[in-house]
Amino acid sequence: MNTEFNLSNADYRLLSIIWDAEPIPSPKLCQLAETELGWKRTTTYTVLRRLCDKGFTQNEDTIVTSIVKREEVQRLESHRILKESFEGSLPKFIAAFLDGGEISKKEAEKIVNMIEKYRGRE
Repeated sequence: MNTEFNLSNADYRLLSIIWDAEPIPSPKLCQLAETELGWKRTTTYTVLRRLCDKGFTQNEDTIVTSIVKREEVQRLESHRILKESFEGSLPKFIAAFLDGGEISKKEAEKIVNMIEKYRGRE
């Protein structure tokens, strides 16, 4: 899969529904999109077609499934945001994220443990 992709907000919102409900018949997906997003059937099919064209989903015999998992999209999107918005600097991102906010001691410990786990993996 191409790692240089851009999902629109609409793409991501429909993809989230698909991830939570897959495999899902496309008529049921339209019902969920109408309930959760207020979309008409035509909007859902337009966005679904775009997701299929981009290689994120497939719609075979009216059954919709994801090709790309949520974690992969989140990983790629987070790297794109880091690169585009924070000059590739993780410390700048963390500083912006934490500015004016607080994290619990437990969250801080989890972050430190994650950093230790990934340290030196380059």
